[in-house]
Amino acid sequence: MKHLYTLFFFFLVTASFGQQAAGKGDIEGFKIYPNPVTEGRVYILTASNQPKKIRVFDVLGTPVLETTILGRELNLAGLAAGVYLIQVFEKDKVATRKLIVK
Repeated sequence: MKHLYTLFFFFLVTASFGQQAAGKGDIEGFKIYPNPVTEGRVYILTASNQPKKIRVFDVLGTPVLETTILGRELNLAGLAAGVYLIQVFEKDKVATRKLIVK
C-alpha cells in the first residue's frame, strides 16, 4: 500500500510541475552537479547566471528548503540523505530535477 501512495504522489507531482512549466519552458543551459550530492553543496549553472529561487521537496511533496541564491552554490548541509525534487526558477523560466543527497 505504501508503494501505491508513493506512485500516486509522484504522478501528482509530475503533473503539477508539468502544468507550472507548460508556459515557461526549461532554463537555457541548466546544469546541476554533483548529483548525487556528497559534501552538502550543489552547484547550479545556467546560461544567463541570474539570481535563482530554489525550492526543494521531499518525496512526500513537503517543502524542505526554499531560498534564493545569487551565485551558483547551494548549501544542502541541513538535508538528510535521501531523494528530493529541486525546482529552480530564473526570470520567467523553471527547471525541475531529481536530486539525491548521500
